[in-house]
Amino acid sequence: MPQNPFFWWAGLITALLLAPLLPGVINKTKACFVGRQGPSLLQPYYNLHKLFRKDCIRSSTSCGPLAWAPGLELSALLLALLFLPYANQLSPFAFTGDAFLFAYLLGLGRFALVIGAMDTGSSFEGMGASREVQFAALTEGAFFAVIGFLAFASRSLNLSEMLSCPLPANVPTVIAAVILAAGIAFIVMLVENSRVPFDDPETHLELTMIHEAMILDYSGPDLGFILYSAALKLWLMTALVVLMLLPGDLASAPVLFILHLLGVLLGGIVIGAVEAVSARFRFLKLPQFLLGALCTALIALALTVIGTGGGR
Repeated sequence: MPQNPFFWWAGLITALLLAPLLPGVINKTKACFVGRQGPSLLQPYYNLHKLFRKDCIRSSTSCGPLAWAPGLELSALLLALLFLPYANQLSPFAFTGDAFLFAYLLGLGRFALVIGAMDTGSSFEGMGASREVQFAALTEGAFFAVIGFLAFASRSLNLSEMLSCPLPANVPTVIAAVILAAGIAFIVMLVENSRVPFDDPETHLELTMIHEAMILDYSGPDLGFILYSAALKLWLMTALVVLMLLPGDLASAPVLFILHLLGVLLGGIVIGAVEAVSARFRFLKLPQFLLGALCTALIALALTVIGTGGGR
């Protein structure tokens, strides 16, 4: 389809401005499922405004990483945002192999938080960092299997082309593979963003925390940067799932832009519904579940190979 850079930039600006709205949609959906009014959709914006007006208090045991970790995480996510094809418009920053840079920018953001948590000298934050790294290592295989599926289906290592290339809609095995791969990408998104059933972002029990345990020592603007980064990462990975399901030749760029935006917000509703009706998994069950996700992603890749005749 013809490329219109205006809609790509509009998609990027929309992501930066509306990212905190997505956690608000999730919390509102969860409240509706249990019959409560719940917080306002704009509550995340109010929280960020309040935090940025305060001062930072940092642990005296820190030797530096605690201070620069929030900024590094936010910088990595902002760079990762540049490679998505908003409204199926190719990114002007795209290049061959940027899918791997995209994946490792997400890893860099996590690495920054882990180092910041270890820098505090807190046993609880160290425990949360250990769990975060363990589950991230288990999720990495499934994520790269999804990347491999997209690369084979699009015959490209360019993330924009992977997510905007129209797939053969008349091949049942390819359709099934897309649905499977999008489902695994959704699971990866839940793990990467520490959502139920893999983690509980609202827990206050230190022994069961993962992501929340790593940010116990943050306050003020530092915590504001972390919360905004979390919202940005949630928007980014939800958009990734939406783009996998949104055919590149479906309609014109304005229609695709609207569908992209509505799809991300609908993704927030789906996440809220999943969290409202499910319980958190036991820690011992998570490795089994994530290894099953990897196997399912490999099945999606195999179905694509079969459906496209082995790449001929």
